[in-house]
Formats: sequence, C-alpha cells, structure tokens
Amino acid sequence: MNMLKKMTIASALIIGLSACSDDDNNVPNLDPVTSDQVTNLHAPQETDYTQNPPAASGDFVRFSFATGQTTTSDTEWDIALRGTTILVNGGTATGIAEEPSRNGNAGVYLVDDTFANVTEVNTAGFNQDSAAGLALATGSGNGWYTYDPSVMAILPTPGKVLVFRTHDGRYAKVEILSYYRDAPAVITEDIALNDLRYYTFNYVYQPNEAVTTF
Repeated sequence: MNMLKKMTIASALIIGLSACSDDDNNVPNLDPVTSDQVTNLHAPQETDYTQNPPAASGDFVRFSFATGQTTTSDTEWDIALRGTTILVNGGTATGIAEEPSRNGNAGVYLVDDTFANVTEVNTAGFNQDSAAGLALATGSGNGWYTYDPSVMAILPTPGKVLVFRTHDGRYAKVEILSYYRDAPAVITEDIALNDLRYYTFNYVYQPNEAVTTF
C-alpha cells in the first residue's frame, strides 16, 4: 500500500470517528420514565341527597404525575379527584361546585387494553373538560368504573387504561385498581359504605418533552 492510500484511509477513519463523536454529543439526555403505584389517595366528597339528582360538594384533591404526590398548587397539577369524578387541568370550567381553575393543557382518553400493552400515545385522542361535559365521563360503564348494586360498590372496569396529557404536555398512563381503603380483594357492603373514596392506581409517567412512548 503506498503512502497516499495510507494517508487517505487514516483521514477517513479520523473523520468517521469525529462524526460518531458528534452524533453521540447530539443524543439528548432523557430523564428516566417513572413507574409507580399510589395507594389510598383520599378523594372525599359531601353529597346532598335532598336534591335530584344528588349534589356533590367539597374540594377536589389535586395530583401531579411529575412528583407522584398530591399538591395544593393552583397551577402544577394534572388531575383533580373528588369521589368518582376525575378532572384534568385543561379545557374550561364544567359548572361543578368547587372545581379548580384550569390553566394547563391536560387531557385524557380511555383505551380498552391491558396496562402493559399501552406503549404509545395517540396524540390526537385527547379530550378536555368543558361546559359540555367532563373529558372523563362519570357513571357506571361510562368511564373508568362499573357499579355493582349487589354490594353498592364502585369497581374499576377491567381493561380500562387512562392515558393523560399532563398540564405541561408530558404523558402518563393510569390503571385504577381500587376505590376502597387498602384495596381489599373482596368488597363487602360494609367496606363499600364506610371505606370508599380511597384510590389505589398504577401509573407510568413519561417526563420527556415530545416523547410519546412509555
């Protein structure tokens, strides 16, 4: 091999290594995806049964997927819960008593699938709260739960996965496991009457902007 060929090959190797180095430097540093479980998130409400239909009242409990905690912030919240009602921090007021002001771009849609199988976000699928109704419908069989009249229990509907866009445009998926304190395997009438409004749910939070996979 003559000297010119040797120099040409050496130059090509240097350029190639430099390009690889530049590519490595351009790879974004992604934050890790969070996978966790929330237990006994209490979402109390008062109900006035003298009205028809019964009227619910009381403060909504706000939750942030970024922190995995409830919050009292007026802005840094993604969902708000009271009884079986779940609001998103996006859209406009619905007319519900004591609802928090929405100042983010949160949304939600439901997927009929297993929690593990939901790995991609449908960015065109999100709904937001409005005067026309809740983004996540309430009532047995309409949203995340089914009512069992035999024991007067609220039961998460199997195969319902809630996919959320957070107030600041990240994504999370949620699987609600129980509506009762300590998530008992069997709901008796006594539990249904006395230990209700305690959410247990699994969630996965994607903290990276514009990343639509879990």
